[in-house]
Parts: sequence; structure tokens; C-alpha cells
Amino acid sequence: MPREHTRTYFLGKLARELELRGLEASLRPDPPSLKVRDPDAALFSETVDCVAMPDGWFYRWSWGDVVESAEEPALAADRIVKVFTTGEPRPHPALGDA
Repeated sequence: MPREHTRTYFLGKLARELELRGLEASLRPDPPSLKVRDPDAALFSETVDCVAMPDGWFYRWSWGDVVESAEEPALAADRIVKVFTTGEPRPHPALGDA
């Protein structure tokens, strides 16, 4: 199925960028997504998927917010690393911007 191959391709590019930044990223096959974790903080992990939208493919947080365009895996990795290292709480859709 071409759509799944595209998704897996983009997730593989993001996994490489995350690993270069010291995070672990493992591909989950069905549906394709990445489980991302900091090896120094095993209790904190996040799932990132990749979805087709009208403007192209995008990486997306588990709660549905867009991380970055799949054409920019390095920028996406930088944003993900920032969540893992700032110590700030992750956004939650039920809380809005408050």
C-alpha cells in the first residue's frame, strides 16, 4: 500500500534525526508510528505519527497537534527534543492554551 510506505519512509527519517539527538525511536508497525523516549528518563515517552493533509505530509503528536512538515525531519526532531528537555508540561487538548 503506497500510503503506508510513504508514512514509514517519513517516520524512518524522523527516527534517524531523533537518534542523532540522543533519543530512542522505535517504529510501531500498525498503524505506523514512532515511540520516542529519552534513555535517561524511561518513564517519559511520546508517540509521533505521520499523516497526509491537504498541504502534504506532517508529523503529529499523539494528541493530534502537528509537530512539523514531514519534509523537515530535522526541525521536527528539534521540536520533539525540546519537549523532552524543557521540563514544561506537554500541551493537552482538553486544557486548550491555558
